[in-house]
Amino acid sequence: MQNTERTEGIMAEAKKVTYVEAARWGKYRGWRYVLGLVIILFAWLVVGTGASVLVAFALSGQPDYYVLGPFGKFLFVMAGFPFFLAGVLVAVSLIHRRYPRTLVTAREQIDWRRIGQGFVAWSVPTCLIGVLGQYLFYPDTFSFNSNLATFALFVPLALVFTAIQTTTEELFFRGYIVQGASMISTNRVFLALVAAVAFTLPHLLNPEASAGGWLTVFSNYFLVPGLLWTVVSLIDGTTELAIGVHFAHNIIGILLFNIAGSALTTPALFTISEFHATYVALSVLVAVPVFLAIAYGVFKRKALTRFPELPQDRR
Repeated sequence: MQNTERTEGIMAEAKKVTYVEAARWGKYRGWRYVLGLVIILFAWLVVGTGASVLVAFALSGQPDYYVLGPFGKFLFVMAGFPFFLAGVLVAVSLIHRRYPRTLVTAREQIDWRRIGQGFVAWSVPTCLIGVLGQYLFYPDTFSFNSNLATFALFVPLALVFTAIQTTTEELFFRGYIVQGASMISTNRVFLALVAAVAFTLPHLLNPEASAGGWLTVFSNYFLVPGLLWTVVSLIDGTTELAIGVHFAHNIIGILLFNIAGSALTTPALFTISEFHATYVALSVLVAVPVFLAIAYGVFKRKALTRFPELPQDRR
């Protein structure tokens, strides 16, 4: 693995390599992806679920999410993500024998500036169109959390766990899944659809999916987080933009404007008592061109660093 890292960093101007193509820098036979998926899903669904149950027992004496308070519910949902992340890191490092950074970029270093640009590019339309617009149409549904002491204690917890959650999902759905699918076909439409479906399926269990029906599933899971964020990752050649966007999307809902009865009920600064599926879907569609204008108009995409093509070892 040290030889691979050394080769990656040598001179930089030979061949354009995206994070998708970086999947072939390590060992990439199909059985390795099957084994990697088994490890990741076991860490996420078995070990992670066990961690959530332990959190519930520790806080309430019973494995019941619904008896927990806002802090407890947040920890219950988030407890499994460090194990999910560990599963991804183990699969990439030990099974595929390459650096986890290759799930993000083919460059020698992650561009944190591009992650920040993704955060800003999604935060602006989300707050102005999604939240402010909903307040103008449905002002009675907004309530302010006057318990600022609780909110202040919640802020660092929310920032840390949300960063782990959103980054892990990006590394898995737009990183590992897309790279694995590229072994079947490198067609961008195919890769985007695979990632969108994979991202949507586990989110079907969210309360918002039941409340909003097919419209919410299509707009809030498949079309934007699933399809759009994969498309911009394929365009950028890295998942950096999507990592920033995903964190912005979730932290706004967790820390600032939380919808009552959502998958993550939190002591946010404001609580929205009703989920208006039609408005949310329309606001998402309006937010998309604004996001793209900021991400690719206001902010300039850095050209991919060019690396020499690395020797391939499929074993």
